Amino acid sequence: MEQRLNISVVVPLYNEEESLRELVAWIDRVATASKLSYEVIMIDDGSSDGSWAEVEQLKGQYPAVKGIRFARNYGKSAALYCGFAEAEGEVVITMDADLQDSPDEIPELYRMIMEEGYDLVSGWKKKRYDPANKRLPSKFFNWTARVVSGIKLHDFNCGLKAYRRRVVKSIEVYGEMHRYIPYLAKNAGFANIGEKPVHHQARQFGKSKFMGWNRFVNGYLDLLSLWFLNSFGLKPMHIFGFIGSLMFFLGFIAVLIVGGTKLYCLSMDIPHARITDMPYFYIALTTMILGTQLFVAGFLGELISRNSCERNKYQIRTTV
Repeated sequence: MEQRLNISVVVPLYNEEESLRELVAWIDRVATASKLSYEVIMIDDGSSDGSWAEVEQLKGQYPAVKGIRFARNYGKSAALYCGFAEAEGEVVITMDADLQDSPDEIPELYRMIMEEGYDLVSGWKKKRYDPANKRLPSKFFNWTARVVSGIKLHDFNCGLKAYRRRVVKSIEVYGEMHRYIPYLAKNAGFANIGEKPVHHQARQFGKSKFMGWNRFVNGYLDLLSLWFLNSFGLKPMHIFGFIGSLMFFLGFIAVLIVGGTKLYCLSMDIPHARITDMPYFYIALTTMILGTQLFVAGFLGELISRNSCERNKYQIRTTV
């Protein structure tokens, strides 16, 4: 039986031609010194510079290098998804290609996974060399992610992470969900998540791909989507049915109050406006209609969930 590699280093890249050679040489030095068998999987996310040509040259110089080239720019999540699919190492390590993540952290990350039993170890850039317009949104984003996910990490979006192989083979990274891989791992049953302070360096080449507050807003919406799908994805009736029933009940009670008030005034010969002239009647009626629609939405969600091919897909840790 062929022995599995110790580590797979997955490197998404986009227009990082200048830094690739130094990065691969650095990884090779560290892995060789630590006696770790390794592979480097470089995913070119539709670069418009000479990044792919550099990857091809590195492949000739370093047999451990593998390359995947996208036809266009799909984003970091797509690059990680393909890299995870190709990874064969016992421990999978992700890092950015801009040399801001230090390969010197690899041996300790590997040790934490293999000896301390973590499923995932996330880097924490205590001292960052990014501009303020990148640090401030990141702080608020990380606070929100901690509250929603319940995972006590300081830096969810740190590109330097280490995973047990089973973790990357059990999760699906899509859209912009690469920011929430620890949350995806937790939802898949891998809750032993650790954190390691890592050295962060200033960018030497190229320019940052950070998109400012736009990325923060999108990340916030992605986090809410992930929380909702995890909480109610397999039981939509629990949320839609509950809210719909509550709205219908409140609307029905309001209609009874409006109608009862009108009947009381008629029986006592008290002047009273027509029901159809009262705004409360239409508010109550609208509430009942919305409640009914939400209840039906819950039923439709249950029907879709029942016929989903993923409805009985479970992560089994071990058998005896």
